[in-house]
Amino acid sequence: MDCLELMSQIEEARQQLHRLQSEYGSLLHPEVIQQSVVLDGLINQYNRVKMKKLIN
Repeated sequence: MDCLELMSQIEEARQQLHRLQSEYGSLLHPEVIQQSVVLDGLINQYNRVKMKKLIN
């Protein structure tokens, strides 16, 4: 997966996190936490891709 695609997915996940937080009114709601984990995973994946490109 390339960086542009990951950036798009990160933005979608970020917006979804914001929607869920607004809907449930808490950062501690299980669905909000789950979406945060999804967003974290995408950000970590993006960082790994960027690091590989810097190394190579």
